[in-house]
Amino acid sequence: MMVATTDTLPGREVKEVLGVVFGSCVQTKHIGKDVRAGLRSVIGGESKAYTELMEESRRTAMQRMIEDAKKLGADAVIGMRYATAQTMAGAAELIAFGTAVKTH
Repeated sequence: MMVATTDTLPGREVKEVLGVVFGSCVQTKHIGKDVRAGLRSVIGGESKAYTELMEESRRTAMQRMIEDAKKLGADAVIGMRYATAQTMAGAAELIAFGTAVKTH
């Protein structure tokens, strides 16, 4: 499955727009990682635990979006974007979305 942030795909033409597709992932903080991240915020630097958490969330959300597109019979997703939202204290939702299309 081709996924692009652009509205076109080089060498391919959009034959049919199938609709908007989504994939989301809600992640919560791990108390041990949260304590270490809090200490990191005092001394500065990257919080590797949160970086890994966000990378995993992005992969999961994108894979779920791709699965949603496949259900519609798509062979590509264009205009793909990510959005985040805090769902409750200590939890964040990462959403991947785009337009499912058939190309030729």
